[in-house]
Amino acid sequence: MAIKLEIKNLYKIFGEHPQRAFKYIEQGLSKEQILEKTGLSLGVKDASLAIEEGEIFVIMGLSGSGKSTMVRLLNRLIEPTRGQVLIDGVDIAKISDAELREVRRKKIAMVFQSFALMPHMTVLDNTAFGMELAGINAEERREKALDALRQVGLENYAHSYPDELSGGMRQRVGLARALAINPDILLMDEAFSALDPLIRTEMQDELVKLQAKHQRTIVFISHDLDEAMRIGDRIAIMQMVKWYRSAHRMKFSIIRRMIMSVPSSVALILVRYSVRKILPAGHRMA
Repeated sequence: MAIKLEIKNLYKIFGEHPQRAFKYIEQGLSKEQILEKTGLSLGVKDASLAIEEGEIFVIMGLSGSGKSTMVRLLNRLIEPTRGQVLIDGVDIAKISDAELREVRRKKIAMVFQSFALMPHMTVLDNTAFGMELAGINAEERREKALDALRQVGLENYAHSYPDELSGGMRQRVGLARALAINPDILLMDEAFSALDPLIRTEMQDELVKLQAKHQRTIVFISHDLDEAMRIGDRIAIMQMVKWYRSAHRMKFSIIRRMIMSVPSSVALILVRYSVRKILPAGHRMA
């Protein structure tokens, strides 16, 4: 498999004059110690990974581990302090604003935890909104938005408004909005965590079905082990702003198929037991 997305020695330090923090990082000081000495907050520390084309790569971690910061570094919603973010071999940390807009328009899209829908706009208009901002003409926007709504099973709700939809349906609109530009890479930041358990499982299944058909490269942020193993080809764990390790693709493909075919508490208990060896000491599984 070709490498679609790669990061190399990536850092994010929040605050003014972030370079001040590096000497303390090199001394091995903790995030808390660096904050105390400099007032700077270490968001991501020396992260490197390669994500293959067509895989679902899940980043797990507890609150404050840096996983949401990480996913926003991948499309430069947050600017990296140091390191590289390579899409198809091109470092987007170094491209111009115009080039970055083109990357976001054609190559990479994001689905957020909050639905982020415009309440005064129809489902169709919400789905087409990003394309409108990108300057795509009305006829093309409508065609692509309707196709995206068909992909998530909402074509019959194109003229409804967000307040007429359930939570799961609203998140499908958010997913359709991202799919409408037909991105190579889809970033999903805790996209299903606000949904109730039953709808959440349905959305996970829907994502896996869409992936089987379209084979996009998906980076999925989650704090939930069951979700990560249900959808992920590989899982990376972040602990205290740094990588712990990434699990082998084949192991989780096998485990995911088991979960999908045997959705029982017994199967999940067995899977949890098998994964303990890759988790950091003291990491609790929900």
